[in-house]
Amino acid sequence: MNKKQLRWRNRIVLAIAVFAAVMVLDRSGALAAALGGAAPWAAFVLFLVPYLIGGYDVLLKAARNIRRGDPFDEAFLMTVASLGAFATIAFPDTEPQMAEGCAVMLFYQVGELFQSYAVGKSRKSIAEMMDIAPDYANVERDGELVEVDPDEVAVGDVIVVKPGERVPIDGRVVEGSSQLDTAALTGESIPRHVEAGADVISGCINMTGILRVETTKPFGESTVSRILELVENASEKKARTENFITRFARWYTPIVTLSAVLLAVFPPLLGMGPWSDWVLRGLTFLVVSCPCALVISVPLSFFGGIGGASRLGILVKGSNYLEQLAKVDTVVFDKTGTLTSGTFNVVAVHPESGVDPDYVLSMAAHAEAYSDHPIAVSVKRAYSGEIDRERIRDAHEESGHGVSAIVDERVVLVGNDRLMEEHGGSWHDCDLTGTILHVSVDGAYAGHIVIADVVKDDAAQAIADLHEAGVRRCVMLTGDRRDVAEAVAGRLGIDEVRAQLLPEDKVNAVERLLSLEHGDGRLAFVGDGINDAPVLTRADVGVAMGAMGSDAAIEAADVVLMDDHPSKIARAIRIARKTMRIVWQNIVFALGVKVAILVLAAVGVANMWLAVFGDVGVAMIAILNAMRCMRVGDL
Repeated sequence: MNKKQLRWRNRIVLAIAVFAAVMVLDRSGALAAALGGAAPWAAFVLFLVPYLIGGYDVLLKAARNIRRGDPFDEAFLMTVASLGAFATIAFPDTEPQMAEGCAVMLFYQVGELFQSYAVGKSRKSIAEMMDIAPDYANVERDGELVEVDPDEVAVGDVIVVKPGERVPIDGRVVEGSSQLDTAALTGESIPRHVEAGADVISGCINMTGILRVETTKPFGESTVSRILELVENASEKKARTENFITRFARWYTPIVTLSAVLLAVFPPLLGMGPWSDWVLRGLTFLVVSCPCALVISVPLSFFGGIGGASRLGILVKGSNYLEQLAKVDTVVFDKTGTLTSGTFNVVAVHPESGVDPDYVLSMAAHAEAYSDHPIAVSVKRAYSGEIDRERIRDAHEESGHGVSAIVDERVVLVGNDRLMEEHGGSWHDCDLTGTILHVSVDGAYAGHIVIADVVKDDAAQAIADLHEAGVRRCVMLTGDRRDVAEAVAGRLGIDEVRAQLLPEDKVNAVERLLSLEHGDGRLAFVGDGINDAPVLTRADVGVAMGAMGSDAAIEAADVVLMDDHPSKIARAIRIARKTMRIVWQNIVFALGVKVAILVLAAVGVANMWLAVFGDVGVAMIAILNAMRCMRVGDL
């Protein structure tokens, strides 16, 4: 508890202790024996003491809201109901309700304190998990390390990260090697090895060696800043259920207030009983009608679900996306970098008759010299010679097809079947399964290169988990050849495959799948977030994988998985569904109990003590249930 909560708790404990003492004096008959007929007024004054100690702030809040013209909230209901109970002393034909009025206020405050503690615990849970913001960065000046504010470090500066410190800013290691603890970002306990040339992102903990890191981004644009901003803004994007509860409370409170007034006034005016009886029923009606169980437990459930997911390295941008994720019944995957590692290797070079294999690889490597595509990188890595860029001109990529360039004044084409067809070149297929890069030089077919991608270790389990979680269809979209795509899909248990797609074809494929959705079903698209932004945006729920350091992923997606494990998708869906189950449990439970006690209060069966349970008791049970959303370890 913080200091404010401790003072609040101590005040409530003191008020309850005084209340208990006064109750003993009143109910034991000690006051009546000592003061005779003045005992009820003495009890009125004595019960007023713990009432004011425990609830003066509620009275002030209600008064402020009335002055602002917005009186209808929980503080108003509690103030009117409790003061009304004290006012029953003015009705000589009924038993005074000062004890009940005091109890209403004190137990309401107990519920509010418990609510504050629950919300604080949820926030603390997220704060601890997201405690990745660095306090300083080490820069070397005049041979000494100086701690500076990370905002003061410019792009290109070299910072020093000592063992045990967090990497403060994204950058590239220029000296040293170490193990990085990425658990706060990915939820993974296995350290990541880095050495000179490796990219590092802010928020990771340096575990072993000293690292010198050249910064590649300003602090405000680094991964840690973006993630913290994402988490802080998550509460602004409310689910439809959450918005409904907010609107419901806005209309519900004035309606029940008016109902309580009508219940207290009209029956006695019509001669249906004494004023004291119907006023007490109206006050009881007010107490039980307080909507705090719904108003706090529903947002707390979403908050807990988002916080629990964050601890696993699953960042959900708002409760609206958590609600959508719970309805997902179709999951569409990009292949490369999502279900496969995206690490391509050249497994074979098949030259045409009379052509040297090294010549085929050399021409391809030079044509791909300016490309950063994973396939291009694998070709350049496989070529053992030196790439001389002075030999290359007019190199450009042909979207979804390959590249063309002029190498040694010869037109070199490197790409798939469509590239060859577009340029009228001849080519032939290959029996090996993999990505086939055809190479032509000056229109003559030189041969092809076979490149294979590696399926991720947990990809098959991810598909099985999704089917087990109730996802009826898993679809894979890829620009790769159909035989390669179908081989991967068969191995993983994918339901449907679309191959040889251009980037715009993926959007069209998702549009078609969206048109097949019916009822409450939703479609999620899972991609690496770098070149899938249009599809991530178009899907009902866009999920970016392996997003450590990827600005494009964090911007485009609704859900961000900080590591490269597709198995996290099923866990995200299970968390979302658990959260929604708890949300609806709280809604049904709170409304059901309240409606039952409201009816009993209206017919005169429920007393003020039952009303207190209907308010505070229900709220505490709903809050405890909502806190279950934070427990995600078994999902």
